[in-house]
Amino acid sequence: MAKIPTEFDARRLPDIIRRPLVNEKATRMLELNKYTFEVVKNATKPEVKAAIESLFSVKVMKVNTHLLPAATRRVGKFAGKRSQYKRAIVTLAPNDKIDLFPDV
Repeated sequence: MAKIPTEFDARRLPDIIRRPLVNEKATRMLELNKYTFEVVKNATKPEVKAAIESLFSVKVMKVNTHLLPAATRRVGKFAGKRSQYKRAIVTLAPNDKIDLFPDV
């Protein structure tokens, strides 16, 4: 079994997290102290954890990842696919919080 590195390239960590996802399910999960982010496809759970902890100065308890399938779209007679992306659901420690909506 391969050993997972505990240290990551600090220059790469901010590029792992693309954006927070704000939809109905993600907004409901905020009450459970779970935050949803879009991450790069090749990001691992330890990398996502290190990136969130370094960017937001919080303690991450758990990371769940999900690679969503490319959705098929039609515009008239033209069919295509939306790009595929990876979603990470991050559970924080009970006393930590990320302010996604400042001044709202």
